[in-house]
Amino acid sequence: MTNKEIVLQFYDEVFNGWDLSHLDRYMKESYIQHNPNAESGRQGFVKFAEGFLALKPHMDIVHIAADGDMVFVFFKCTLANGAINKVCDIYRLEDGMLAEHWDVIEHNVNDVVPLHGNGLF
Repeated sequence: MTNKEIVLQFYDEVFNGWDLSHLDRYMKESYIQHNPNAESGRQGFVKFAEGFLALKPHMDIVHIAADGDMVFVFFKCTLANGAINKVCDIYRLEDGMLAEHWDVIEHNVNDVVPLHGNGLF
């Protein structure tokens, strides 16, 4: 399985399936987190994800690319309350598992009117 395929399966099962039960299959115990609102380590991710998954997110992946051990995922994240976030997640994989994570997030873009006709996604 390629790094992109691993990340796509992770999104499908964990984020869109709201299921943390197989996280040990995707994420190293020593997972390094760069999001300031989440702790490092697999348990840090679980702590963050339990609250996040309660919002019933759905990720629509727009683009995914890989460069060596890095995978870049650009997606639309729609929450059950109707809020839409524009997100780019960056992962470093090691031995077929998520080892490190960075993200860039624009919150609540559903009310944004672009100054151009290019759309947000």
